[in-house]
Amino acid sequence: MDGLNDYRTARVAEVLSDFRTLQYYIAAAPVDPPNAEDYYTEGWAALRQCAIDGQHILNCAADVTVPRAHGGEAEQAKAELKQILLDAYARRHEGQKIYLRQAAAQRWIEYRESVLQGQRPNSSHRRQLRACDDQLRGELSQITDDAIYQELRTSDMNMGRWTAEDPSLRSVLRWVRARPQTT
Repeated sequence: MDGLNDYRTARVAEVLSDFRTLQYYIAAAPVDPPNAEDYYTEGWAALRQCAIDGQHILNCAADVTVPRAHGGEAEQAKAELKQILLDAYARRHEGQKIYLRQAAAQRWIEYRESVLQGQRPNSSHRRQLRACDDQLRGELSQITDDAIYQELRTSDMNMGRWTAEDPSLRSVLRWVRARPQTT
């Protein structure tokens, strides 16, 4: 026994709390535009996909298969806590990715509204609306797994959290790939 199970338990609780907060924000984001004609525009389509992705990450089953650890009850608890941490960490990672994509799409809505100023799109808006779409695509392309992993890791360290046994990005991505979308 290494005496770190209390730290592992606290770490799991922190990461699960972060994920719960992200889920709250993801669920609160709009998915339907005020005007039905905007339904298929890029920003609104991105928001709907985020809602689907958020529901998926919430609904996918936890991996409860934990290898039998040698060394007694404390070692088994250690193995279980590490498995739970990977599950929570990967969900938080995906939640952060969804949240950042939603934020980009919501900025797109604001930019689009400032261009249109209450009017419906017409040919005089074409260039500016295209620029809004291009900006959204650019922002979405910056939301990478590497960037999210580093951002969360830095945040955790800045908060003084115990990160000694956090899963690697590779482990997180393996967890995500093992849970494909079925919708």
